[in-house]
Amino acid sequence: MLKRGTQLGFTIVELMVGIMVLAILLAMGGPGFATWMQNSQIRTMSDAVKDGLQLARAEAVRRNAQVRFELMDSLGAGCAQATTGPNWIVSMDGAAGACNSTNMADDAAPAAPRVIQSRPAGDGSRNATVAASQAAVVFNGLGRVTPAPAADITINVTNPTGGSCAASAGPMRCLRIVVGASGQIRMCDPRWSAATNSEGC
Repeated sequence: MLKRGTQLGFTIVELMVGIMVLAILLAMGGPGFATWMQNSQIRTMSDAVKDGLQLARAEAVRRNAQVRFELMDSLGAGCAQATTGPNWIVSMDGAAGACNSTNMADDAAPAAPRVIQSRPAGDGSRNATVAASQAAVVFNGLGRVTPAPAADITINVTNPTGGSCAASAGPMRCLRIVVGASGQIRMCDPRWSAATNSEGC
């Protein structure tokens, strides 16, 4: 039971002190949170590209047929391959000009491009950018890249909106997906060397 004269709640001074402490904490944590959000977009895009490549390879082995992973400038009717394309499509035929096709690989009577899966750039990674050494990767029934590339295929993922890469003393942890001629797919951090760090390129 409350005694007479007991006050409940906060005084205006206590409330103002609480608001000031909260404002200071938000000011200190805000930039770090923004950097974390921009870095998470790089990770989301990198994971999505790696997943698309792994899907294409697995489907090639499962179907014992060639399956393509293509980076595209869009996923509309007028789509074209682009080494900087943030969208991707996995299909059994070249999908250029038909990325919006409803002809799926598992249809009863499939027609080109026989789409297996696609992913638009806006799915959680709208600020991330891609720069690949080639726009299309084709896997054969053995899971190998065909035709065999002279060097590893690389796909670099960055986020200029968040700043430059850590390799250039920036705040962004940029990532690289590497596809070897044997079909091996791995993600690495270009700021480190593979010889000195297991996460390095």
